[in-house]
Amino acid sequence: MSAPRADWSARAGATLVRMAGAGGMRRLSILIYHRVLARPDPLFPDEIDALRFDQHLTQLRRGFTVLPLREAARRLREGSLPARAACLTFDDGYADNADIALPILLRHGMHATFFVATGFLNGGRMWNDTVIELLRRAPGPQLELDALGYGRFPLGGPAQRQAAILALLGKLKYLELGRRQHEVARLCRHVGVALPDDLMMSDAQVRALHAAGMEIGAHTVRHPILARLEHAAARREMADGKRALEALIQAPVRLFAYPNGKPGRDYQSEHVAIARELGFEAAVSTSWGAASRASDPYQLPRFTPWDRDPLWFMLRMARNLYRPGECV
Repeated sequence: MSAPRADWSARAGATLVRMAGAGGMRRLSILIYHRVLARPDPLFPDEIDALRFDQHLTQLRRGFTVLPLREAARRLREGSLPARAACLTFDDGYADNADIALPILLRHGMHATFFVATGFLNGGRMWNDTVIELLRRAPGPQLELDALGYGRFPLGGPAQRQAAILALLGKLKYLELGRRQHEVARLCRHVGVALPDDLMMSDAQVRALHAAGMEIGAHTVRHPILARLEHAAARREMADGKRALEALIQAPVRLFAYPNGKPGRDYQSEHVAIARELGFEAAVSTSWGAASRASDPYQLPRFTPWDRDPLWFMLRMARNLYRPGECV
């Protein structure tokens, strides 16, 4: 897209958002990010990179008032939220959040909340990233997993590798935590390629985010599907993650994000109650929509439009203002 066309699209989109939010609408749009890559990934071209993240922040500034999540949640309860308020959040604790996203946020003068799963700090790796990196590095043209019960996958190019990754992730995602770890370990032994150990943040990077004025939120220890755990185990995951982060940054951790985050599927009402009991001030899901004063502060909806075109990005932001989000 040419620069004049992109600028026109961004301005037109911002105008539509302001029109959508006219009449005193006080809704909170909370955006979800995971990674911000230094450059586009050929395997996942829709993953956010530094240039697109910078463009997102430029677009948001034109149509929204971007606030820290904790402040926005408080003002939502009080009824003092400005029109078209928005927040930025990051899930999981990827190292590029500190290395790449933070400088862009600071350049724009914007705040974000980083929900960190503590069990992967300092060289750990999330199970889904293990699968992704295995298939990224697996020698082609075909990966034979018949011996493991997963069949065969052609690996002739990025599209086939992406399809194989998505198929394996779908088979593993909702397995019991221990069994999923076991299956991923079997895949590692079978494929036998070296994997990166620098995808997730270090303790020092978490402290750097906190020192830069960003909010650190809890996201459990091992990122389990809470609904698949016994009550006591789920509570431990939530409490231990909070405790570890508070020891790390020497400050209270007041916000929580449910792993995976789909109401009724990934977490239940008992986990909402645990979030309250542990002293969190608010918690976020991944149910699409915008929060209103009537929203449960422990189930605030989130979403992100991934459109490359600035106009479509802002159109989806405007449409999202009218979605209430779901709760358990």
